Amino acid sequence: MGYVLWIFGFIGAHRFYFGKQITGVIWFLTFGLFFIGWIIDLLLIPSMARQADTRFEPGTVNYSVAWVLLTFLGPLGLHRFYMGKIWTGLLYLAASGVFIVIPFAAAIIVVGLLYDFLTLNEQLSDINSRT
Repeated sequence: MGYVLWIFGFIGAHRFYFGKQITGVIWFLTFGLFFIGWIIDLLLIPSMARQADTRFEPGTVNYSVAWVLLTFLGPLGLHRFYMGKIWTGLLYLAASGVFIVIPFAAAIIVVGLLYDFLTLNEQLSDINSRT
């Protein structure tokens, strides 16, 4: 899964997936350290995967599915629906439908996506520990 998210690694998706939030934010703000860090990360993915395997709790909500939904369809909020968070999923969906007309809605989506990139692993671990 890390390699699939690496495709969009210039926004830090794979770094967030592996639980490296600080460097994920740096990649998000600098397009993967101006694409240089993004290319180097291709070699670092196996070690990041080994570290992440011991940190997060598996369960009924699949990490890979949630991360693919967030990375590729995040503005639509499908990852929120998948996790059972219907109201925030509807908020994403409504904001993405009006952001063409209201620029403020685009800012809401960007902030929401960054929040989800930062906290998705913990959200999933919390959901999986309760089931």
